[in-house]
Amino acid sequence: MLFFRFLAIGLLSGAAVVPFLWDQRGDEFEHLRLAALMGLDFGQFLTVPITLVVGAWKSGSWSERPRPAPPGFVLGGITVAFGALVLTQARASSQWLNGRPSGVGDPDGEYVMAALAELSGVVTLLVGILILIGRGVAIACSRKVDVPPHASC
Repeated sequence: MLFFRFLAIGLLSGAAVVPFLWDQRGDEFEHLRLAALMGLDFGQFLTVPITLVVGAWKSGSWSERPRPAPPGFVLGGITVAFGALVLTQARASSQWLNGRPSGVGDPDGEYVMAALAELSGVVTLLVGILILIGRGVAIACSRKVDVPPHASC
């Protein structure tokens, strides 16, 4: 579960880099949305590997610190909401790019960036769902709730 915690943190922290990687080509809302998604793609490309390395370093067996608790419902909920937001906005950008007239500049390159944002949204959504499921299982096991015989705690 620690892997998913640091993956979620990396995916969410990609949004903090968006203002620094801003590259807007037009002045309409669609251009604004596409620029934000492109900045998010680049930001996640930078932050996800960094947070995974830091997470591996902090949770390694050589670390003398106790292992942190599994990620909670708050991180899972925020990650699910962020993934859903990114996915819906990326789908809207893809539809805008496929329409007539297509986007500004290189429509194929813009479509690839929108597709990467869709993939990012799906991955973020799945990571959030896995965190929520994992936390629910951890709580159920800690409370000694009736667990079906085929499930293991």
